[in-house]
Amino acid sequence: DLRDGRELGAVAEDAHADVAYFSGSRLGLEPSVICHPVTGALQAVEFEYTTPHWFFLDPKLKADFESINRQVPGFIGLVSRDNADEKWIVAIQRSDAPGSYYAFDRKTKKLTKMFDSNLDILRFPRAPKKPVVVKARDGLELVSYLTTPPGVEAKNLSLVLLIHGGPWDRDDDSYDPEVHFLTNRGYAVLQVNYRGSTGFGIKFFNAGNLQVGLGMVEDLFDAVHWAVDQGIADPKRIAAMGGSMGGYATLRALEMRPDLFVCGVDEFGPADEAASFSSFPKYWSNILARWRRREGDADHDENWNRKISPFYHVATIRAPLLISQGTNDPRVSIANTNAMVDALRKAKREVIYVVYPDEGHGLARPENNLDFYGRVEEFLAKHLGGRAEPWKKINGSTAQLR
Repeated sequence: DLRDGRELGAVAEDAHADVAYFSGSRLGLEPSVICHPVTGALQAVEFEYTTPHWFFLDPKLKADFESINRQVPGFIGLVSRDNADEKWIVAIQRSDAPGSYYAFDRKTKKLTKMFDSNLDILRFPRAPKKPVVVKARDGLELVSYLTTPPGVEAKNLSLVLLIHGGPWDRDDDSYDPEVHFLTNRGYAVLQVNYRGSTGFGIKFFNAGNLQVGLGMVEDLFDAVHWAVDQGIADPKRIAAMGGSMGGYATLRALEMRPDLFVCGVDEFGPADEAASFSSFPKYWSNILARWRRREGDADHDENWNRKISPFYHVATIRAPLLISQGTNDPRVSIANTNAMVDALRKAKREVIYVVYPDEGHGLARPENNLDFYGRVEEFLAKHLGGRAEPWKKINGSTAQLR
């Protein structure tokens, strides 16, 4: 109770998952809690363990969501409604479709399609994600997602381990264009919520404390071994790929298990954790204490930094790397990545290094995205044997090979 600070008790909870997307939303429009447009009464709460679902407090709302799903399957987001609560705009999304928008009449139960959010994508075959729960070596359950090329048997495939960043983030059952890009090129894609990922309760979150670059990466190995043991992945055709902390984990994976990966794609990943901490923007100063508590005091403890930073273990990396970096990155400085590339080349490792001088922490400009993913498909095709269009220069891209 905000008036006196008393905790009145839980109104909705899930045994395995936190409230999903409380600060954002799955489709970019609908919140993860639904409240009545006039009274403000709480009507539903979204949770996601392996797949998203609504916990309903309003039985009429539940009945209408069920009516919609009988007409169109998928996860429903309530985008907008009138104050009379008779007319709705809803978005429906699946992991194999980017989302469609409908008008719904609560009185007649009529659902009328308005438009698809990305009609061009629907021309191409796509496969849904398959949620799987993989056990780590210590028994911790890792919610993961496997997506295989559409129309292809999930057997002995080239595999891309696609690692989420954060590390305080999660992979989920939503539509992911990067996943479909990779499956379209012929690769199975495995996404793993390693320990410390968000959304699975405080115990799972705290299991990641001081495990960045250690237990977190071992979770990735355990999931890859699961895919190999299931006969899904060819053990000789496995790549690691990720951005930010996913890029760091890619470097760490190639360093810790040079026998397991044939190549890696590192997108603006911090290779030296101490250097990364020192380059944090000033407006992040208030969360540095949390980073140190969760990740370790890399900028003050040299031994710890050397233990978890790939920069100091270049000698054990064997697989070729494609590395991208934005010159204006406020989170991972270009000096950090330059030093890693220099060390790799000094050790005579194969590395392609592409810099985007007008980008920051990630690629924002469409021309640069087209350039980068053209390079990705060419690189993966060379080392994993998938499909690729012949690479060509993208007009307007600022990419620089260095």
